[in-house]
Formats: sequence, structure tokens, C-alpha cells
Amino acid sequence: MKFKTKSILSIMLVVILCIGMLAGCTPKAKKGEATILTPLVVAYDPFSGKFSPFFADTAYDVDVAGMTQVGLMTTDRVGGVIYNAIKGETVNYNGTDYLYKGVSDLKVTYDEKSDTTVYRATIRNDVAFSDGHIMDIDDVLFTYYVLCDPSYTGSTTLSSYNILGLQNYQTQTTDAVYDKYVEIVDAIYAAGEDHEWSASDTWTKEQQDGFWAILNDEWKNDVGAIVNYVIAKYLAYADQGYFPYSSAEISASEGMKIAFAMRMWGFASPEGTTLKTAVLEKTFDMAAGQFPTLDDFFLETKEAYGGNPEEYWDVEAADDTDVVSPAKSKFIYEYGSKDEAMGTEGIKSITGIKRVNNRTVEVTTKGYEASAIYSILGISISPMHYYGDESLYDYKNGSYGFPFGDLSMIQAKTSNPMGAGAYKFVKYEDKVVYFEANEYYYKGCPKVKYIQFKEVGESDKISSLASGAVDVANPSGSKVKFNEIRSYNSNGQLDGNVITTSSVNNLGYGYIGLNADTVRVGTDSASTESKNLRKGIATLLAVYRDVAINSYYGDAAAVINYPISNTSWAAPQKSDADYKVAFSTDVDGNAIYTAEMDAEAKYAAALQAAIGYFKAAGYTWNESSKKFTAAPAGASLTYEALIPGDGAGDHPNFQVLTNTAEALKKIGITLEVNDLADSSVLWERLDAGTQELWTAAWGSTIDPDMYQVYHSSGIVGKGGSDSNHYHIADSELDNLIVEARKSDDQTYRKSVYKACLDLIIDWAVEVPSYQRQNIIVFSTERVNIDTVTPDITTFWGWMNDIELLEVYEAN
Repeated sequence: MKFKTKSILSIMLVVILCIGMLAGCTPKAKKGEATILTPLVVAYDPFSGKFSPFFADTAYDVDVAGMTQVGLMTTDRVGGVIYNAIKGETVNYNGTDYLYKGVSDLKVTYDEKSDTTVYRATIRNDVAFSDGHIMDIDDVLFTYYVLCDPSYTGSTTLSSYNILGLQNYQTQTTDAVYDKYVEIVDAIYAAGEDHEWSASDTWTKEQQDGFWAILNDEWKNDVGAIVNYVIAKYLAYADQGYFPYSSAEISASEGMKIAFAMRMWGFASPEGTTLKTAVLEKTFDMAAGQFPTLDDFFLETKEAYGGNPEEYWDVEAADDTDVVSPAKSKFIYEYGSKDEAMGTEGIKSITGIKRVNNRTVEVTTKGYEASAIYSILGISISPMHYYGDESLYDYKNGSYGFPFGDLSMIQAKTSNPMGAGAYKFVKYEDKVVYFEANEYYYKGCPKVKYIQFKEVGESDKISSLASGAVDVANPSGSKVKFNEIRSYNSNGQLDGNVITTSSVNNLGYGYIGLNADTVRVGTDSASTESKNLRKGIATLLAVYRDVAINSYYGDAAAVINYPISNTSWAAPQKSDADYKVAFSTDVDGNAIYTAEMDAEAKYAAALQAAIGYFKAAGYTWNESSKKFTAAPAGASLTYEALIPGDGAGDHPNFQVLTNTAEALKKIGITLEVNDLADSSVLWERLDAGTQELWTAAWGSTIDPDMYQVYHSSGIVGKGGSDSNHYHIADSELDNLIVEARKSDDQTYRKSVYKACLDLIIDWAVEVPSYQRQNIIVFSTERVNIDTVTPDITTFWGWMNDIELLEVYEAN
């Protein structure tokens, strides 16, 4: 594809516009100067140096990029979208009104007749990047086209949405040519990788070899995503005995990162400092500097799943992007774009991404998804003049600031981010990221001139803050960490003269699951008898949650009563009129507990309620022995609970299960608690659909869409997400989930989701267990706590309003 520079006429037009709209082209006036020269030092987990808003992988690298960027979308403290952010919207949270302002106004319009949704964003005209260059809608267009380029390999999943014309643009094919090569690639894939090509095949040998090379590359890229996910989510486990090397050592070595990821993902295990892989049984002497490569990890997964990428992805996926679909798309681009029917012009633009004017862009998709707004409009606005090449931008002629299919100039800036955020990136040196206040920041120049993100080991974060080495830290929430904080404060509390603590809910929750198809009466998982059987078990599980979660987490977690993270705006609140403690009514609908009951009285009451449920399920009760002696057809007197406690009971729900087992034993029912030393056994059982009871945790997203986990199409083996491990199949629930996806009315959606949650509880396939806390700690002595943004939440971190933050000047 040829790219044309702007014509003389275009240049003259720009000059005329600059004369008429001076603010749009001249450097923006500075918003003042920082007045506090003492740096704010923040303890951080290790960085990988990928600080680009396009390519950052780990949460820590994303935070570095985020300091330098502004988002197209503004959200509030519960993740709700602020549609009129230019003038601002006031939203109440926790009894306080907060005004939210941002870079753009947003609008979402669904047209039922055409079944299309238009996402419209209009940006402010007074925002400058940190070099003074004025932001305009072409920077937004540039950002969209980078994220939609077929060579893009970052973590943003914009391409997964059905944007009109995106498929044609990425594959450089018309619909007819695309369909032609879909048939070819489907046939190659169906034949299998070991197929011997012959002249009778409807494709060439070059195409066959090319496709499998592409697919294996995609598979390996997906394994790389697993490594990134493990490092982002589980690195702290290295300091808890899960690996023979520390988190700091792992972060400094690419080979060690892969070795640790293989261990945490169940594909290798360490024996001292020797790593042995699980499938091919290769060994690596890590003490001698021998570590597996990404190819080694890839070959382990390929062997484990017999070369089947779909089976691999169904079980091992670290994100929502599968292996086969992008491989097929890349094949179609590679070969379809060269089809003689395409000529030489190619597909110059994405029809669903439209420049309306100098401040407004529209993105049009087929259909409507309530959660799509967070991806389609939830992007950072990156400066084209820095990451791209303005001479290669010509919107009318299909050029967007970089060569199609070549993001090398954007990737070259990966370690040096730039944007319109509150701070400018200065350097990353000796495990410290240095920032300086952005004097052009549209909300006003930050008060603190210098900020440092300093790598600090997990075990040293709190002590480093207490000693004065750092001012802010984010240690993992645990009973031990909470006690350490208290030890430094003279009042023995979490907030005191040395440390001030902010606790926020983790984006996810822990639960205990019951498989409706293996814990039932007869053959009908939805029958009243089947539900009563599961409710009998669930009633006992629920009553033992308080003591178990408090013992394991202390103040670092709380018991929850609905199968949804408390971080979600859709989560029922205790103040709601219809809020109920999970499984707190008996078979007749009466309350099991009274306010006067102590713990022992509650346990006794729960056991009596469970007996009532089992009797209603058809179990045979012996009055003299006070035990059940027979189970109805299809049910059992013995069930198994799987728990990934490393064979040592190291799990917050371990005590819940063992206490329940003891209670059930009293009435003649056996619950075998299988504490797994190898957690991969749990996932194998879940994927086979043979588990009865198990415990795990869900990660959550900003939108509470339930389709993947609770819709009947997601039951293992039905061709959907394979994430409905509960095997719940309820047509009413299915319809409610689909209806909630179609609406953007949050109040309506919350009421629908409440009905969904009630149905899930009624099926008794999930006992909500705990909501874990993440913590942020501040130095009371060095940070002006009154200037920290109030009411920090999962969706509203401490770095919001960072331009207002103050530190006390050093003497």
C-alpha cells in the first residue's frame, strides 16, 4: 500500500485553521509549576520495562504507562461510565457527592433496525501532551488504527469486537475473497498438522506449511501470555516457598520467569534447584544457569494436548483471545490479500471507525454488548507525533501515521512512554522509574514535582515504608501483613502515627462450587429434590465461613453472600431491602438463625436445617441412630470436595470444608476432602465435568456480565465458554443474562442481575465464600493524608487526583 503526504492544499487549509483556531495548533500554555521538590517514593513490584500504552503487559508496567497517559473514558468509584466528562458529572458514593471530569464526552446509540451500535467520543479542545503539543481527534484515530493493525501483539482486545469493516481491513480482503480463504484454511486445519499434502488437495503445500507455522507461532504467543499473567498475578508466591528463587531474582531473569510460570501453571516442578517438566520430563539445573525457553514451555503444552490448540486453550487460557481464530485471520491476510481478485489497492480503512470532525470520532459495531464500551472507548489517547509519523497521516487516503502491518516505530518507543498524563517519564534506572510533573496537564500541574517508582521485595514493603525508604506501598493483603502494620503504629491500629492504611476489595472472590450434574437426585439436576440435596450441603458450608475466613485472613477478607465480587456495582448491598445471608433459611423458608445465637448455636441450627433439606431430597432417616442410612436414586451418602491446598491445608476454604465434613459425619453422610498437592488435577476434573464439590476463585471485570460462567451454553462440552463448571442449565437464568447484556441502563441491569443471583443461590451450585482485600499503605509522617484522593476503591486508585497530592518537605 502506498502512503501519500499531505498536499499543498491540505497544508494551506491547516494554516488557515490555525489562524482561526489558534489554540488548536500553537503549543498550550503551561498550567503552572510544581511547588514541592521532595520526591514521592512508591514501592513497586519488579518492572519488565515495557512501559508503552500499547504493549505494557504486567500491572506494574501498566501503572508506569498510566502515569503518562489520559484515557478517552472516565469512570467513577464503582466503575460506572461518566458520559459527560468535559463539564463533569456528580455521582454519590458512600454518602458523598464527587465531581468527575475527564477528557471527553461519550455517547452510545443502538439502532435496532440495523442492529448496529455507534460509540461516539468528543474530546476537549484544550488538552496538551507533556511536550505542549495539542491533542486532537487524529491522535485518537492513530491510536485506534495501531490497536487494530494486524501486526499488533499487545494485550488490548479491541479486535475481538465486531467493528464494521475490521475483518476486511485486517485481512486486506473483500467479503468474497475472505470467504474463499476461510474455506481453504478451515480445510487445512481439519486435515491436521500431520497431513501429507498431495496434488488432489484444494490448497497448495505452501499454504499448508504457512498455516501451521502461523498457528504454532500463535500458540507460542499464547504461552507467552501465560508467563506474563503468572508474573503479574502470582510473583509474590515465589517468596512464600513455591519456588527456590525470590521474586526479585525471577524478575531479573527471563529464563527464571518462564521456569516459575511453568511451575505455577502445572507444567514443571522444582526439586531443589532442579526443574523437571511435567510432560516431556526434561530437567534444567537452575543453579548452573539452565532454564527453559518459551519454546520449551510451548512444546510441553503441545505434547500435553496432543497438538490440539483448541483443547489447550479451553483449559490453559490466560486471556480471552484464543489460538486458532487469530491464526486463521493471519493466514487469510497472508494469502488472501495476494489473491488476484484484490488487485493492488487493498482495503484502506475500517468502515466502522469514522472521523466526524477535529474533536469527534465514531466507532460502529454490529449488534450490542453492554460491556463493549469499556474496551471500545476505554483506550489511552497516545500522541501520533511521538509514537508515529505525522507525514504518514492522511485520513482521506487511508494512511494513519505508520505503515500498514508495521508497528516497529511504535514498538521502538516501548521503554519511553509519553502522553498527556499528570507526569512525564524521565528514565528507568537501577530498578527505579523516575517521573517529573507535567506542567501542561489539563487538570493543573501536580504539586509534587518528582515521583519515583522503586522496586522493593514483597516482604520488605511495609518495613521500607516504616523506615522512610518509601512513602507509599501496596503489600499483599494478609493477616500477617495487617499485624505488621499495627506493630509500627503506637496505637496498634491500621491507621496511626507511622502508617495509614487503605483497604480495597480485590477484583474477584472465592467460592465453593457444587456440580449440579453430579450432586443431584435422579437424573434431573433442576428438580426440587436435587436442589434440596445441594442446599443441605450448602447450608453447612455457609455457616462455617465466618470462623474459617477470619482465621485465615483476619481483617484482610470478608465473607460474602452472593456469587459476585463486592467490587461490582451490581453486587447487592446489606442496606438493600431484599439482601439475605446465603443459605440462611430452612426447607420451609423460615430463618435458621436468630440474633441471639452464638457460633455453636448456629452450627447446631444449621445441622438441623440440613437434615430437613436431606429428608426433603428423599434421603432415608433413622430416628434411633439420628443418621441417614440410604440415599435416593442418583444421589449418594458420600461426596468428594476438591481443594488446591498444596496437600497442607493451605487454603482459606480448607477449614470450611473440614468442619462441614465433621458435621455431615454426625448424620451419616461422608464428605471426603481431597487436598490436592497438584492443583492441575482440579482443573482437569473441572474440564472433564466429573467434580462434585470444589473450591476456587473467580477473577472479575469492570462489567458484571454473567454469560461466560452461568449461561447454559458454557457448560463443559456444549461448545461454548466451557466455564460453567456448575452445570447450571436454567432457561429463565439464560434469558435474564441475555436481556441484561442488551441494556445500558445500570439500574435496570442491577435488578436483572439480582434476579440472576437469586436463581443461582436457589440452584445451590455455588456458596460465595470470601472477598479478599488489597491494601495501600501511606507514610503518615511524610504524606499529607488529607490530600490523598478520598474513598479509594478497586476502580478508583490512589493515583487518581494525583495532581493534588502533597508530601511534607524534607528538612
